[in-house]
Amino acid sequence: MELLWGSDGSRSVAEVHVAMSEERELAYTTVMTVLDRLAKKGMAKRELVNRAWQYEPADPQHVVIAREMRVLLDGVDGETRRAALTELAQSFTDDDRAALQAAV
Repeated sequence: MELLWGSDGSRSVAEVHVAMSEERELAYTTVMTVLDRLAKKGMAKRELVNRAWQYEPADPQHVVIAREMRVLLDGVDGETRRAALTELAQSFTDDDRAALQAAV
């Protein structure tokens, strides 16, 4: 997902494979399988272009992170929820606080 989020446009399996192979050796079929699963889970969108799938993120990274944070907090009792939010807030930088103030 990091590669897809960091791209200006969609990327083919071959492009993702080349980029990932710079860090570690991976089989082409492994990259193809992971991208296919990301698309089936709704995390990536794909379009068939010239007989090759082109992948891009279904949602921006910040949307995915916010959704995952909400999922973690859903169903947590009030006291634990407040404690978790307090712990998170204590780690905020001044820029983080300013961004939250601007959003509210």
